Amino acid sequence: MLGDLLSLLTYDVGIDLGTANIRIGVRGKGAVAIEPSVVAINKFNNEVLAVGNEAKKMLGRTPANVVAVRPLKDGVIVDFDITLAMVKYFLGIVHAQKDDFWIIPKPRVLVGVPSSITDVEKQAVIDAVLYAGAREAYVIEEPMAAAIGVGLPVNEPVGNMIVDIGGGTTDIAIISLGGIVVDKTINIAGDEMDELIVEYLKDKYAMLIGYSTAEKIKVKVAKAHPEIEDKAIQVHGRDMISGLPKAVEVSSKEVLDAISPALSKITDAIKEAIEEAPPELVSDIYTRGIVVAGGGSQIPGLNKLWEQELKVPIQIAKDPQFSVLKGTLIALGEVETLKRLKEAESQII
Repeated sequence: MLGDLLSLLTYDVGIDLGTANIRIGVRGKGAVAIEPSVVAINKFNNEVLAVGNEAKKMLGRTPANVVAVRPLKDGVIVDFDITLAMVKYFLGIVHAQKDDFWIIPKPRVLVGVPSSITDVEKQAVIDAVLYAGAREAYVIEEPMAAAIGVGLPVNEPVGNMIVDIGGGTTDIAIISLGGIVVDKTINIAGDEMDELIVEYLKDKYAMLIGYSTAEKIKVKVAKAHPEIEDKAIQVHGRDMISGLPKAVEVSSKEVLDAISPALSKITDAIKEAIEEAPPELVSDIYTRGIVVAGGGSQIPGLNKLWEQELKVPIQIAKDPQFSVLKGTLIALGEVETLKRLKEAESQII
């Protein structure tokens, strides 16, 4: 009786708690909120002034007393209180969209986290979600969630390889029989590429730009292989010599030159993961290929680059930036999956 009553007071929410962006979905509805993982605070009294899109607009444009910060770094909570405020804000958005206002629903939440984080860090995520108003909270490793989200047969006795390129981390995993056989996470992903673009323009044009501008350049004209068509974008910044505004035209080829070190490191990490896999699973990967997910997978030519470098088929996931979120929502529908996650959490010290 009590269990039936409690089930009426909950609904299922999936969260892709990314370093760069947070995506929240409701099972049965799909994604309901996609915004930057940024919070603007008054540094004198720690008051939260804005979250998400509104906070990101303040990056690099705030007065001295206002700081726009990312409370996660490399997929790990670095400021618990600010993360709590951010998650509470987004769960509030979800709650406001509920039709059943005659009750006070409390969500059951599943959060995608990098597979490399420690048990203590996983517990910090769980605590933040519970304090933000969830009735139950679980975590799932992002590569597993992404694999489920793109439809890989993770419970079958075959090798499934997934590469999830996010903002702060790239998660690489080989999955078989419902478990991660090989797991590798590196702190090289979209944010690193943005930093490389900033440094490239400093060195070549003596021009200073912000990370938001670098991200815009990456989204608009980046490519991962020389044979992909070249594009160009006009970029505005500050001349490092005169201190005055300056504009230059930046091409796809230049962006490729800038981000090549990051692409090379990710390529090397994928090779290392394949080398660590049992021979039977390597055979599966050779025939079945690798699925690439995450926002970073959308760089044109990435499949061409890795097919050339790794000698295996490369498939870019459909709607790759939502793969982890889709996986959390699917997993929320599997009671046994949640039970296993709960058992894993009980082992956290």
